[in-house]
Amino acid sequence: MNKPSNLLLKLSRRLFNNSEQQEKFIEALIHPQPFSPCILWCQEKPEIAPFSVEAPTFWQPHFIDRLYQGEKPGKHPLHEQGYYYCLDFSSVFAASILLTIPQSIDVVFDMCASPGGKSVFAWKALKPDLLISNEVIGKRLGMLISNLKRCGIHPAIVVNKDSSFFAETIPLSSDLVLVDAPCSGQSLLAKGDKAEGCFHPTNINKCANRQKRIIANSAQIVKPQGYLAYMTCTYSTEENEQVCEWFLAKFPQFQAVPIHHLQPYQSHLTTIPCYRLFPQDKLGAGAFTVLFQNTAIGEAKPIDLDTLHPLIIHSS
Repeated sequence: MNKPSNLLLKLSRRLFNNSEQQEKFIEALIHPQPFSPCILWCQEKPEIAPFSVEAPTFWQPHFIDRLYQGEKPGKHPLHEQGYYYCLDFSSVFAASILLTIPQSIDVVFDMCASPGGKSVFAWKALKPDLLISNEVIGKRLGMLISNLKRCGIHPAIVVNKDSSFFAETIPLSSDLVLVDAPCSGQSLLAKGDKAEGCFHPTNINKCANRQKRIIANSAQIVKPQGYLAYMTCTYSTEENEQVCEWFLAKFPQFQAVPIHHLQPYQSHLTTIPCYRLFPQDKLGAGAFTVLFQNTAIGEAKPIDLDTLHPLIIHSS
């Protein structure tokens, strides 16, 4: 992309009132710069560090290392041995909301799990009794299963079903439901990748409608006092703040939880406590994240694994 399209210019004006911020945002997309690689340690770090590590941010968990540019962790033997998982630092930003959950977590359900980064993060951060990773797109299952096996994530099961199935069959059953929602993928441009049609209103509205359906179904399986985490890797308000506003209007028993360590990243586009990382922050390609809690009082329902058993593609 050599010059900003009219749709990108329009988006920048919606996101930022300040012309300098608009220009920095556009520059980060039309002339993308490399970000530091990042790894999540699944096993204990070796005594001799295999990589040169950047100084951590104040909110960065201890099991994450942001590496100096030029490091290639995916090519190191420790990667194949499952010592760590490679991910974008934007994903760490988004998933860091899970670190604020105060109670112990028995069941984590990752609704849109492939390639597995958020599942691995939740497993490492929360140590659940059971991780259920769902991926509705069949061709993405292989990568998810491979990553969970390589990193030694257990106990975990992988299933392949639409979110509506779980809303009907395992309601009020999960302490935490993750929705890393499929989106228009605008942050791919900040990585130097292609994202055809990512700024087109038709595509954005299609994504937003799908996100609303997924988050509504996901809400059904959150137990009373449990949590629902919603994340995207896109910038449009229709897929982020507006989805949150719609969700809270439809499910008033849920409340957004303030995340104090991300307060500097509070979205200025809503009063809901939700948080954005932009590519011009130079930490990652971008992310949106929010944590909801189900404030309803009532009994949780145990997951009937027999119901899920015919769906299980992988278990560990």
